[in-house]
This record gives sequence, C-alpha cells and structure tokens, in this order.
Amino acid sequence: MEVKDMKVNINSVHFKTDSKLEEFIREKIEKLSSVFDNILSSEVTLKLDNNEKKKNKISEIKLNIPGNELFVSKQSKSFEESFDNAVEALRKQLKKHKEKMRKK
Repeated sequence: MEVKDMKVNINSVHFKTDSKLEEFIREKIEKLSSVFDNILSSEVTLKLDNNEKKKNKISEIKLNIPGNELFVSKQSKSFEESFDNAVEALRKQLKKHKEKMRKK
C-alpha cells in the first residue's frame, strides 16, 4: 500500500517542540494511514495546561478526511503519552467511519 505524503501540521502553544517529539508525532500520524488510507491532512496542537496538576500536557489532533473532520484532545503527564492516547482514540474513530462508508 502506498502512503501519500500526508500533510502533518504541528503547532505548539507557548513553547518550542524538539525534533524528536516532532518525528514521533509524524510517525504515529502516518501509521493511521494503515487504518484509513485517505487522510488528507492532519493538524496537531500541543499545549501546556497552566494548572498545578502533573497531567498538564495536552495533545489535540484534527484529521481531515474526505467529507469529514475528526478531532480528539487528550491530556496526560507527557506529550508522548497524551499523543499516544489521542492517536488511539482517532484510530477507533477512523474504524467507525470506515464501517459507515462500507454500509452506504
């Protein structure tokens, strides 16, 4: 299966992401193509929640697919963990979307 070079936009709010984190994000997003091969683009936003809690790293992912937009936001103690959880939630949404498409 050929993976088209998907556009992955990474925004970090009030801090600079390092290249290792960006690479981690790109790899995870590209793996979603194995679930749904028609992802047009994705937008990732990383934020720090200004509360006193340990779990203050927020990862939001918006996926553009034909005729639809999927969005998920997860919060955890590290960006990797919150991003992993967000990708897993998106994987489920993509599978559901694929099922709906098959039924039509």
